[in-house]
Amino acid sequence: MTQVTFQGNTIKLSGTFPQPGTKAPEFTLCGADLSVVTLASQQGKKVVLNIFPSIDTPVCALGVKAFNEKAANLENTVVICISADLPFATARFCAADGIENVTTASFFRAPEFTEAYGVKLAEGALEGLSTRAVIVLNEEGVITYSELVSEITEEPNYDAAITALA
Repeated sequence: MTQVTFQGNTIKLSGTFPQPGTKAPEFTLCGADLSVVTLASQQGKKVVLNIFPSIDTPVCALGVKAFNEKAANLENTVVICISADLPFATARFCAADGIENVTTASFFRAPEFTEAYGVKLAEGALEGLSTRAVIVLNEEGVITYSELVSEITEEPNYDAAITALA
């Protein structure tokens, strides 16, 4: 079982975190407009999965804003920001902050997503939410980069993720 820390306390994760060179697990999530967001619908595009606990926390909000800025000029690339947040909350956040270059998706209807991607917090105050991770896929859905952020309260390595898209 993999683990991360939250404010210095060790938290166990459930599932297996996918590694570069492997095919990304399929998923079906709920978009901000209540539409279905699937991995299959992204075929032929490069994909960044920005996974985090909740958009209502400072570091998670910074991550969405950072990827929105970095995704502005990327061709044939989609950034999907994934959390347990209800679609209404992510839509409100994006509208208030002018975020238009990322897609938000919720696993509130699909809790199996966190297990499939090895990001489920299995204990602690945030149990049931996801930890922070970034996974980059090529056009065939093969993982080219994956980062499981070791401390939930820290930001991921944005530049490494963007470099992996090249």
